[in-house]
Order: sequence, then C-alpha cells, then structure tokens
Amino acid sequence: MGECETCSYYLMDDDGEEYCDLQLDEDEYARFLADKSKKCPYYQDNDDYKIVRHQM
Repeated sequence: MGECETCSYYLMDDDGEEYCDLQLDEDEYARFLADKSKKCPYYQDNDDYKIVRHQM
C-alpha cells in the first residue's frame, strides 16, 4: 500500500474513481509539481487511533 491510500485527502467517489482531494491554489500546485522529493509535503495520516496508541 502506498502513502496516498492512508492519507486523509485520498477519496473514492461513487463510480470507484480514486483521487486526491487536496485544495491547492495555483502557486502551491506549481511548487508541488516542481518538488522532486518522493514524500508528499501535504500528507496527513488518516489513522484516528494513532494518538490513543501513543498515549498508552
């Protein structure tokens, strides 16, 4: 499983299409496309229980 599948911005619509629902303005999108790193700077973990496990 890739990083996108666990991101909060990763969505699937009723037709089974998968996409990233990140809302970027034109400048942010240009910086995102120009970035050569492998990691997405906008990634947010979709694991709701991460904080709870950390507290244990």
